[in-house]
Amino acid sequence: MEHSLSPGLYIVATPIGNLSDITLRAIEVLRGVGAVACEDTRVTGKLLHHLGIKKRMIRYDDHAGEGDRERLLALMEAEPVALVSDAGTPLISDPGYRLVRTARERGIAVTSLPGPNAAIVGMTLSGLANDRFLFAGFLPNKARARESVLQELSGVPATLIFYETAPRLEASLQAIAATLPGREVAVARELTKKFEECRTGTPEDIIAHYAAHPPKGEIVLMIAPPSDDPVGEVDVDAMLLAELANSKASQAAAKVAKATGMDRKELYARALELK
Repeated sequence: MEHSLSPGLYIVATPIGNLSDITLRAIEVLRGVGAVACEDTRVTGKLLHHLGIKKRMIRYDDHAGEGDRERLLALMEAEPVALVSDAGTPLISDPGYRLVRTARERGIAVTSLPGPNAAIVGMTLSGLANDRFLFAGFLPNKARARESVLQELSGVPATLIFYETAPRLEASLQAIAATLPGREVAVARELTKKFEECRTGTPEDIIAHYAAHPPKGEIVLMIAPPSDDPVGEVDVDAMLLAELANSKASQAAAKVAKATGMDRKELYARALELK
């Protein structure tokens, strides 16, 4: 039985692979709204067709401007409008937060439906510590920016979760090996699909595996939190050597000090010895 929906914005999570993961509530809302705002009308159209639902679809993605947003806001003041992404929960590394923020500022009702999310599925599969984790979106494409982000997050006492693409996976794993040596990583891919897998090990282990078996599909890349054990001399030397490849001794010492909490002057002295 369908229920009448009040005007407003309805954030609807959609399957990340297996269409059976759509919730009963999501189906009810998609049937009850007047329009569906989506990243790609072709992708959302396939889902709606699978569910036997016909709705007006309005494209709303990273390229949407203020005018597009204003038209949607005006529409949801008059009728219920659903916001979906191509897969998973909207606003999680997807466009939409400005729309939600403005809707709330204008007193438009916003309702969010729980549902599929690749980061959470990957986290639960990985076996990495899950009492505290940090989702950090996509790593930057450029090497220096990627390493900078990893350095920035190196001391966070939590499992780090990123989204990644198959073509960039090796470069990201190489950066993790150089910037966060000794950390266990997990790669979850093709989640909820036929060839779903989650591999764990050192970055080097994972690189070797995928060199022989090139990965496909969307990827959740996870990094174990820093160890509570004291950092050994060999680990520190490896970290310093990795930084010295592209930085001066003072810069290398500063980065390793930030990552480990060790004395910067002692690290600088050791960096000079290694160099």
